[in-house]
Amino acid sequence: MAGNADTDFLRLADPFRRELFVHCYRMLGSVHDAEDLVQETYLLAWRSYDRFEGRSSLRTWLYRIATRACLTALEGRSRRPLPTGLGGPSADPDESLVERREVAWLEPVPDAMVGTEGDPAAIVAARESIRLALVAAFQHLPPRQRAVLILRDVLKWRAAEVAEILDTTTTAVNSMLQRARAQLDQVAPSEDDVVEPTNPDQRVLLDRYVMAFEDKNVSAIVALLTTDAVWEMPPFTTWYRGRDHVGRHLATRCPGGPGDFRLVPTKANGQPAFALYLRGDDGDFQPFTLQVLTLTSAGIAHVANFFDLQLFTTFGLPKTQPAPPQLLPR
Repeated sequence: MAGNADTDFLRLADPFRRELFVHCYRMLGSVHDAEDLVQETYLLAWRSYDRFEGRSSLRTWLYRIATRACLTALEGRSRRPLPTGLGGPSADPDESLVERREVAWLEPVPDAMVGTEGDPAAIVAARESIRLALVAAFQHLPPRQRAVLILRDVLKWRAAEVAEILDTTTTAVNSMLQRARAQLDQVAPSEDDVVEPTNPDQRVLLDRYVMAFEDKNVSAIVALLTTDAVWEMPPFTTWYRGRDHVGRHLATRCPGGPGDFRLVPTKANGQPAFALYLRGDDGDFQPFTLQVLTLTSAGIAHVANFFDLQLFTTFGLPKTQPAPPQLLPR
């Protein structure tokens, strides 16, 4: 009988694995932590499946285990920020970069790990709910408020369902939700003008961005940015706002010259992204940084550069890009 129960559990529970991963990612801001918590959730659920009485749906039961596991994991932890979330002002490009590798920084998530299914409206809604800026804003909320906000406003659960998951009252849930919404309004940037990367004009903009970066044409790069665009680079706390500051940083601090970069497109957090490879001494291109872009109708409004090279593995990106073949003289 135990074998049948195990088979039943896997058959019934496995379809929820991806959405539980996304839930844990929103809570934790880390792909690797989310994967660990999903594994823990399924292990805990499997061990207690014989005591599952069906008073709620299996999906609700799994979310209850996953949410509580996330809350336990967040005890005593500091939030995962982006540099702009640390409270410091935009930096002067002439000043030295400040690096803090000991900080547990927010991580982007590959779209391939999230999955979007259904009609176009549902796909757009799924992308919006994992945008980098929104997940970063979630990190400002206390863990229980974060859980309530995600369950109520993102997943659209009823207050009574959330109260059951958190072992509290609907009154407490509504109170936490009100406080979470108020705090989120203070820290979440407005994304009313964000446009989908599938828009033909945006595809042209991205092509121009790749060409400008591979040519290391700083003036062409900054021309594609909005006037008050933000450029940030974890694990560096230093960040810049505005075309002039970004341009000066790229011209004076960013290594490489024309032909020294290769950009490989990918997708992260429902947004366009690029893996940047920098030419090494042997001529091959080595991983340098992973960029996640936020597009608006006015141009590129935000570029987050992640220098954690482990992300190249997470995103299934090549370890190197070969040097272009040398043309033989005739």
